[in-house]
Amino acid sequence: MLDIMNIFGGIIMIIIMIPNIIYFKKYPHSFQNHFKNRSIEILEQIGRYGCFLFMMINIPLIQTRYSYNELIYIVVNTVFMILYLVIWFIYFHKDCLFKSLSLSIIPSFIFIFSGIYTLNIGLMFFSLIFVPCHIYISYQNTKA
Repeated sequence: MLDIMNIFGGIIMIIIMIPNIIYFKKYPHSFQNHFKNRSIEILEQIGRYGCFLFMMINIPLIQTRYSYNELIYIVVNTVFMILYLVIWFIYFHKDCLFKSLSLSIIPSFIFIFSGIYTLNIGLMFFSLIFVPCHIYISYQNTKA
């Protein structure tokens, strides 16, 4: 039987959001969006919220009944999550291209890996939308 809630996926989403929330509470005016392509920004947001949803919820009609090794899923995502937190910790007070791209690419890896490994069609679909848009916007904002 396929579980509707992906508890570990929800935990991952909460943990990777914590440094973002802390950063934007401490530096509320730090982020200025220099990138002005409304279509890409809208696609990024659609992809982002779709990825968030499908990381936490398995929808039976589009989630396959593929049985995967949960330990591998947890270990790989934990490694990505720790790497993400370490980069946030090291570069918290610095703005640079490495920080910007790393903090865009690592969650992208989490979404892509999770979607492919669990054969979560919704997560794969929204990852394909989110990943290129998010990385491109991050790059453009850092470059500006």
